[in-house]
Amino acid sequence: MRDRLIGTWKLVSAVREDMAGHRVDQLGPSPTGYINYAPDGRMMALIARGARTKPAGAQPTPPEADALFKSMLSYAGTYTIDGDEVTHHVDVSWNESWTGTKQTRVFRFDGERLQLATKPSPDPVDGVMSVRRMVWEKVT
Repeated sequence: MRDRLIGTWKLVSAVREDMAGHRVDQLGPSPTGYINYAPDGRMMALIARGARTKPAGAQPTPPEADALFKSMLSYAGTYTIDGDEVTHHVDVSWNESWTGTKQTRVFRFDGERLQLATKPSPDPVDGVMSVRRMVWEKVT
């Protein structure tokens, strides 16, 4: 399993399903991002909402910067695999509250695609109990 996980993956979709079964595109209809699992046990992820608004000028205003911050996430660290779970041990993050945490995802493969899903838990954005699923397509 580890060998199949190694490489770079491009984000295809990000869906949140609450406990009542309501599904929503968590990052809009066309999210973008990459996740990389290296052979040395390190990983990096950069994920952004689709159709983000560019700042009007070279430097974003405080409201523009806030909107940009809230429409993306990134982190890096090491990873471990236990059965069908991969745990990201976060060393550095866009949101300092994630630094030092463990982010565990259930993973499965579907052809050249990888699905990473949380277990039912509160969404870090609004606290709604849900499962968040991201589908990734193999790049390299």
